[in-house]
Parts: sequence; C-alpha cells; structure tokens
Amino acid sequence: MPLPPTEPPGTSPSSLTALPTYPPEDTSDARHDATQDTGSRRAVGAVDLTPKPGSGRPFVFFARPAAYDDNTTRLRPVRDGVRPRAVAAAACLVLGVGLIGGAITGSWLTGDSSTAAGSAQSYEAAAGLWHNTPVDQLFPPVVQGDNAGPGQADRTWQRLAVAPDSDCAHAFDPLLSKALAPVGCQRLLRATYTDATHSYVTTVGLLFTKADAAGMRALRSRFTKDGLDQRTDLMPRTYAAKGTPAAGFGDAQRASWAVSIRTDMPVLVYAVSGFADGRTVQDPQPAAKAMESTATTLVAQAGLGHEAQGLLDRTERGLRTHAGPKASDTEQQP
Repeated sequence: MPLPPTEPPGTSPSSLTALPTYPPEDTSDARHDATQDTGSRRAVGAVDLTPKPGSGRPFVFFARPAAYDDNTTRLRPVRDGVRPRAVAAAACLVLGVGLIGGAITGSWLTGDSSTAAGSAQSYEAAAGLWHNTPVDQLFPPVVQGDNAGPGQADRTWQRLAVAPDSDCAHAFDPLLSKALAPVGCQRLLRATYTDATHSYVTTVGLLFTKADAAGMRALRSRFTKDGLDQRTDLMPRTYAAKGTPAAGFGDAQRASWAVSIRTDMPVLVYAVSGFADGRTVQDPQPAAKAMESTATTLVAQAGLGHEAQGLLDRTERGLRTHAGPKASDTEQQP
C-alpha cells in the first residue's frame, strides 16, 4: 500500500518562515540598536559626530593650544617673563650700590690706614723737594706753554736767572708776610723768565712751608674766602736779576700775579709778571681778571695775566710730577 508523501525535514508548518505582511513592520528601532552595538565596538580615539535623536545642535569645545609640541616650536609671549627679570636686575643693582656705599661709608668711619699712610708719606716727601730735586727740574731752562697765551696762542719762556735758595726775610711785602705767618717758611726758591720776544718778564716762586696738611687747608680757605689772592697789597715780590732783561723788574713794575696754595704738599706757588722795558704799572691786575675775555686794561691787552698764570701752571705741574702720583690724587678743594 503506498505510503503518504513525506515532508522534508524542517518544512513543517511551524518551522516555515512567515510571509511578509503589508504594510511592513517598522524596524528603525532595531537598526538603531544595531548601530549602537556597532558603536560600542568603535576603534579607540574615533569620534561619533552623528547627533542622537532629540539632542539638538552638537556642542564643540576647543581646547587651549599648547605653547609647543615635539615637532613645532611656537613663539611664546615674553611679557610674563620680562617683569621678573627686570625686578631681579633692579634688585641686583640696588644690592651692588648698597655694598659699594657701605664700603665707602666704612672707610670714612674707620679710616683707610693704607691711603692715609700713603698720603702722609707723599706729603713728607714733597717737603724735601727743595733740596732733593735738581734746579733744572723745578725751574726748567725752557718752558713750553701750548695754548697758554691770549686766544690760546702758544708761548715759550726762557729762564733768565735762578735766585739762591733762602729764607723769607724781605721776600714779601709786610702785609703778605703777615698773612703767610701761620704756615711758616722752610725755604724759598725763585726764578725769573722772559718770553720769546723778550717783551715781558715773570718771576716764579716756590715757598716751602712748615705747616701740615691741615694748616695748608686753613691758609687756602682763608685766601679763597677773603679774596686775599686778588688784593694788590698782597702781591708777591719779583726777583730782579742783575745783568739780565729783568734787572729793572721791581715792585713798581709788577703788573699781574697769581697764587696757588697746595694742600697735598707744604708748598705755595706764585708768579708775578711785568714789562721787560721796566715801565711802571699804575693799575696792576690779578691774572684771573686780566685773562677774562671782556678785560680791556693795558695789563689784560698785553697778555700779562696769561704770562703769570701760564708759568705758574707749568711750574706747579712739574712740582706734582716730582712729588709723585699721590700728590695729585690727594689734592683737596677748600
């Protein structure tokens, strides 16, 4: 008897897939779930820019860029670094000035024994220059005076005679002797010069005193404050050497003069000038006034102020040279 047809395995009505129905069912939720599943397995560092339903516009945050990285060097602002460096530099400057000021103040308060000792030795050494230094070095036979004349003209002076060293008796007018009495007189050296044209004569003197530095400062202060170096009754006297163009160079022929009182050595330097022809001068004038550009006196027009000041300056300069560097270093103003 024939058997009924047999159904293939898996083809039973319960195992058959249902035919699609119309309209088809909405499967968006299933797809969305599948997307989420896939996103959960996204590579590390990937960014999902797909907006989620109902999230609105996406929000983007920009991070502050780094000043530099391993590959690129960026220019960085320096404003923040300038102020600390400026403050540090200013602090160092203030500290340095404070240290220097403290050192100077300490030397004033405690006294620098080495400097004081050097100045004292230099002062004592200068006191002996009158017998330790050759006369040609104190009073050179020829003295060059670059820019020493009126209008900065050059001058040349020739030595006529040198007086024997002596004391100060009869060397000064009585009033000047009285003014110089506080410092005493150790020795007086003098020489007389003439200019290249033999029109003028000038006596230069070096008075070595017995005073210490304090005594010389006191004398200088008095001469400066009281104007003693400007008074005609306190003019130094001349050295009128016989047999020379200066033979007639006496008290009445004095035309201009200059005085310098040293404080770094016990020495007073002076110079007094006049005409070589022996004419009398009625109105002598100190060198400082005779050298003024507005001066119109006969003494000023003749350049006799320049003669006295020019020789004094160069004689004093040579004296400082022989006294050593300490003399010019320790010179003090009144």
